[in-house]
Amino acid sequence: MHPAQSTQSTRKFKSIFACAALALTGSVWAQSQTPTALPGGKVISVEDARKLSDNKSAFFVDTRSVVNFGKGHVPGAHAIPYKGSSEDVANFDAGKDAFDVSKLPANKDQAVVFFSDGPTGWKSYKAAVWAIKAGYKNVSYMRSGWTEWQAKSFPVEN
Repeated sequence: MHPAQSTQSTRKFKSIFACAALALTGSVWAQSQTPTALPGGKVISVEDARKLSDNKSAFFVDTRSVVNFGKGHVPGAHAIPYKGSSEDVANFDAGKDAFDVSKLPANKDQAVVFFSDGPTGWKSYKAAVWAIKAGYKNVSYMRSGWTEWQAKSFPVEN
């Protein structure tokens, strides 16, 4: 192969590789954000969640996998993983998912805070919706989730 052809082939390969990398990066960024409102409940900041945690005045539910829970979580949180295959939309089909509401407090007036990874972590949003549908009256969704909790260097339990 002539050196000029080799250079041209290398450029072509690099262009194709760059386009593929850009397409993959775009799909990561295209991950859908969870809703900013929770009908029947409320969306709270990590600062508000920390106050509830510090006062031990809420039941915290970590909907991430047990493995991620074991790597660290909000102090006193309970691991209740959400298993879902429904579409990541506000009006998701809960029939395609599984969440064990029996592990929530028996008192449906108890404050319950749901969290997962962050704004693209649909597990906590969906679990909060399940709790509201099950009759819980004081449901909060920490939308910015574990990612922001850690970023703020708030207390962590392993």
